[in-house]
Amino acid sequence: MAAEKLRDLSQPIDVGLLDATVSAFYGTGSKEERTAADHILRELQNNPEMWLQVVHILSSTQNLNTKFFALQVLEGVIKYRWNALPVEQRDGMKNYISEVIVKLSSDEISFRRERLYVNKLNIILLVQILKHEWPSRWRSFIPDLVAAAKTSETICENCMAILKLLSEEVFDFSRGEMTQQKIKELKQSLNSEFQLIHELCLYVLSAASQRTELIRATLATLHAFLSWIPLGYIFESPLLETLLNFFPVPSYRNLTLQCLTEVATLNFGDFYNMQYVTLYNIFMVKLQSILPPNTNIPDAYANGSSEEQAFIQNLALFFTSFFKASLFLYCKSFFLKIALIFGVLESSPENISALVLGLEYLINISYVDDTEVFKVCLDYWQSLVLELFEAHHNLDNPAGLANMMGLQMPFAGMIDGLGPQLMQRRQLYVDPLSKLRLLMICRMAKPEEAMRETLIYLSHLDHEDTEKQMLKKLSKQLSGEDWTWNNLNTLCWAIGSISGSMMEEQENRFLVMVIRDLLNLCEITKGKDNKAVIASNIMYVVGQYPRFLRAHWKFLKTVVNKLFEFMHETHPGVQVGESEPFVSELLTSLPTTIADLEPHQIHSFYESVGNMIQAESDSQKRDEYLQRLMELPNQASLHRSKWAEIIGQARQSVDFLKDQNVIRTVLNILQGCLWLPMLCNCFVTTRDKYKCCKFTWNIFLGTNFTNLFGHAKRVQVFLHLIMLRFFGTCNTRNRMYSELISTNIAEGGPFASKTSYVKLLRSVKRETLKLIETFLDKAEEQPQIGKQFVPPMMDPVLGDYARNLPDARESEVLSLFATIINKYKGSMIEDVPHIFEAVFQCTLEMITKNFEDYPEHRLKFFSLLRAIATHCFPALICLSSQQLKLVMDSIIWAFRHTERNIAETGLNLLLEMLKNFQASEFCNRFYQTYFVTIEQEIFAVLTDSFHKPGFKLHVLAESGLLTEPLWDVTTVTYPYPNNAMFVREYTIKLLGTSFPNMTATEVTQFVNGLFESRNDLSTFKNHIRDFLVQSKEFSAQDNKDLYAEEAAAQRERSDSGCLLFLGLLLPMRYKMRWWTHR
Repeated sequence: MAAEKLRDLSQPIDVGLLDATVSAFYGTGSKEERTAADHILRELQNNPEMWLQVVHILSSTQNLNTKFFALQVLEGVIKYRWNALPVEQRDGMKNYISEVIVKLSSDEISFRRERLYVNKLNIILLVQILKHEWPSRWRSFIPDLVAAAKTSETICENCMAILKLLSEEVFDFSRGEMTQQKIKELKQSLNSEFQLIHELCLYVLSAASQRTELIRATLATLHAFLSWIPLGYIFESPLLETLLNFFPVPSYRNLTLQCLTEVATLNFGDFYNMQYVTLYNIFMVKLQSILPPNTNIPDAYANGSSEEQAFIQNLALFFTSFFKASLFLYCKSFFLKIALIFGVLESSPENISALVLGLEYLINISYVDDTEVFKVCLDYWQSLVLELFEAHHNLDNPAGLANMMGLQMPFAGMIDGLGPQLMQRRQLYVDPLSKLRLLMICRMAKPEEAMRETLIYLSHLDHEDTEKQMLKKLSKQLSGEDWTWNNLNTLCWAIGSISGSMMEEQENRFLVMVIRDLLNLCEITKGKDNKAVIASNIMYVVGQYPRFLRAHWKFLKTVVNKLFEFMHETHPGVQVGESEPFVSELLTSLPTTIADLEPHQIHSFYESVGNMIQAESDSQKRDEYLQRLMELPNQASLHRSKWAEIIGQARQSVDFLKDQNVIRTVLNILQGCLWLPMLCNCFVTTRDKYKCCKFTWNIFLGTNFTNLFGHAKRVQVFLHLIMLRFFGTCNTRNRMYSELISTNIAEGGPFASKTSYVKLLRSVKRETLKLIETFLDKAEEQPQIGKQFVPPMMDPVLGDYARNLPDARESEVLSLFATIINKYKGSMIEDVPHIFEAVFQCTLEMITKNFEDYPEHRLKFFSLLRAIATHCFPALICLSSQQLKLVMDSIIWAFRHTERNIAETGLNLLLEMLKNFQASEFCNRFYQTYFVTIEQEIFAVLTDSFHKPGFKLHVLAESGLLTEPLWDVTTVTYPYPNNAMFVREYTIKLLGTSFPNMTATEVTQFVNGLFESRNDLSTFKNHIRDFLVQSKEFSAQDNKDLYAEEAAAQRERSDSGCLLFLGLLLPMRYKMRWWTHR
């Protein structure tokens, strides 16, 4: 009964009942109560007449959540139907909201109490109404706002909040929300009227108010505006002086610093250099009184309040922004760049002193234990050292500098005059860079590319200081002054990171001293754990200097032998290291070396050895090394004997394979051998890859055959055995693994697939497929191998997939055949129909029931389809019309999928299909059949809120390439002169029907714009974005008639309601009349 009463909007809504419903939704009642309340509120929100009740609700309720609900309803109308409303209603709504805001913000108590409500009103007034009305239909908005701000301090505070929201909406959040033309119009209006805003801000800040909240709101508003306002308002007014006066005040310090940071990031050439330098010098004087230079900033940050920590963060942003802008004013002319550098902060002792002091502040801030603060500082340090390194390099290479500047060498003498200046500048940074090196050494992380690059540039700028700093830190480790695991790790990472930055002689001397000190440290340090950490760091450091190791083979052997000792060490972390073993000795002692390693470590070890073997230039030695490398797996009698035993028992009784222990043994054998083909990644030549794969199969085949194709029969027998035992065939009577899986799922239902027994069976099946896929993938550029191995798999694998229950089908089958087609390409064309017949229909039935089930099958299915479309396109042409339609329907279903990777796969697949058909003789027939459907579906996902793919719509039609008409000449009587005209007219009709809120003129302009901008991708995308914004709104031009009947019916219902419920509805009617005539 209560719900029906709320749904009846022919009379003023019962606000008390609405309050109760909203409270039930947000309350702690039962789930049923919340669900019922949610259902009612959704119905009301979707009712197109509900917005007429908003004024009545806002004026009657005291429940804040109810007010927010009413404002949500109003926001939807403003956002999507504003332009369709009569002018009187638009003006009435605008004036009503303005008056409510003024009323609530006029009184200090109500303003603080209703602050959330006022903020929501601000957003609706600003973000929604202003985007429609200002400036064309509300030109007086800025003057009215400024005038209202001067009437009351609380009103002024709220006006500042509105101006801040306006700036953010136009300059920060406008993309995708407004058309490009509207954004441009708003920006021009703000610029043209900013003088009033500027005067208001200075009026507030120049002692006109002592209210902290108002001053903070004004500073926050200025911060939002400073990035785009004309520079004259900043540098040719008292604004900077005013900001600097507020900087020492704790309440305003962070906001003021944010404003100054925005100023520091501005790009203004050299026009305001003097003001810029003055700003910096005054700032540094005031900063020293707030944060003395001798302050331990990391400790202050660690022990400070949130405001004090924010101050350090903002200080880091200010310094990095200011230094980047003032020191790196990159210009087209190198001479101008030098002039700017020496003219801004490096031209006088006073300025240089302030610059160096600022750099020291920033270095101290860089020690703060906060990742984000350090990243901000590191970004600047990297820029600084790169710029100094380039200047240093160019000074040493005048010919290269002359070429960079576009000068001929006869004029290179002009560069000689820059030498003293560059050397003077480099000398200026000697002390800060020395402190920066220590910082990088102390903060080095592994891996951290930005830090590594920074330290390398620092090393190039001064090798001696870099070496001195590192050896000094290492001596503190020896003395115990700085000894901790973390400090040692950090230092060794830093030492390893500068490999190659010194001359070879200097590097050798430096590395010898480092290794000597580390060995001494290992000797004097007690405790197995400590020694293990030191040993691991020694291995890391020497592994980072391959130039030294190549030049000192005896030392390399010593390192390798020590590394082998570590491989038998069980201490955590010691077995994880980097090495460059001596191959010949390594292969001899291979069994002993890997005896104590874990399987994944053996895998990494074999990959490393494979990389070293590939580096051998002598092909005979390389073959010998490869043979020796694979001897151990080939002699792994345990696996082979176990495998032979299992196969022998299975021949006698297939039930032997059902035992779970046997299944686990098979699984272990498969997993243990699966990594061996990965070694093929270590080899470059096809011949070496082939040999590696050949040796892998020897584990199962039990022979060291020299010619794979000479033993094709043996390989086929092996493959047949695997397929037969694990997948079965259509005429076998044995209950194979695949049949066991299907039987268990058929008898136990979907939950049977989650039992341990079925999971174990499926694991064997998956590992078998992965093993075959890996072998075929690594047998690169060997089409004969594909022809030899693929046919025997067709019936066991594909037939098994087709016959199985959906829950028993393995997605790896799809992955396997996608790999086969990607590998053997066109040679698989004849097999595509067989693949298509086996997997296509049954997989589609699995994945198209909803968007959730069988996620792995979805992605792998479309990957298989893309492989076919890319490499076996002629096979698709040979499909029947029904089969091709099924392919196109599946592609459309894919790009309509809500999961992004599947949707993108579908779009890429569609692109492949369109490109291939466009180049084929079947182009006309294909587009005649599918063009209209593709266009409809593309626009459907383009305008769907669930899909935002970056799809290039210019693939829809380059219809001039088609020679046959796209339309059906038997049903379309109008003789279109060409396909382009048909596409244009059809698209206009399609969009006009789909978006009745848009006028015919708007739709036509959009379609014409598509054709005009199809060769300019950037313009094309912006045109699409504007359309997506417009398509959500109702236009004011020709759309009023769309709501004429609705409006008439509403008036009729309102009038009849007034007669029936005069005492109740008459005030509402009067309210509407008052609203629409204000």
